[in-house]
Amino acid sequence: MIYQAASIALSYPDERVLGHAELIAAALAEAAPRSLPDVEPLLDWWRDASTAEVQATYVDLFDLNRRQTLYLTYWTDGDTRRRGQVLADVKQRYRAAGLDPVGATELPDYLPLVLEFACRRPEAGAALLRDYRASLELIRLSLLERRSCYAGVLVAVCGTLPGASPADRQHAMAMASAGPPTESVGLEPYDPRLLPLAGGGRS
Repeated sequence: MIYQAASIALSYPDERVLGHAELIAAALAEAAPRSLPDVEPLLDWWRDASTAEVQATYVDLFDLNRRQTLYLTYWTDGDTRRRGQVLADVKQRYRAAGLDPVGATELPDYLPLVLEFACRRPEAGAALLRDYRASLELIRLSLLERRSCYAGVLVAVCGTLPGASPADRQHAMAMASAGPPTESVGLEPYDPRLLPLAGGGRS
């Protein structure tokens, strides 16, 4: 349930996503009450802020700033040629688990899509999240530095993984063979009842 709630919470906040605030709160209160305090600040902000404000903040955080990008392989491979093969490997992991992301509007390493994968195929999805633990932790730390209410969503997700989260960026980067790469060219900017694996793009 944490993965489903996080998948929705980290998706582009259109009217449909924002309309799930009460459902997310109720689902976490029932199935994962210890994670609810992490996610509640975001849900409260959704209720209080205008849709335009929430959407502008989301774009600023995740689309215009690589320090919080939700594309997990960016943190390990950047916009390099190697990343193409890595993305193909991620897509193959979906297929091997019986889910084909053909028609998806996002790359297969897009965190909300990976989280939905973890809902539908818990073992394979959790393994993928563990493999990109460093990426998740670096996003978490960057959001905490920004004092963003989205940070709690990453706190909840990282809390499902084995071991304690690193306290700082240096320790998070030590989890991976390398930290966020310097080469970059430019980045294009749910409970399964709610979001289909291959759908749900931005309008």
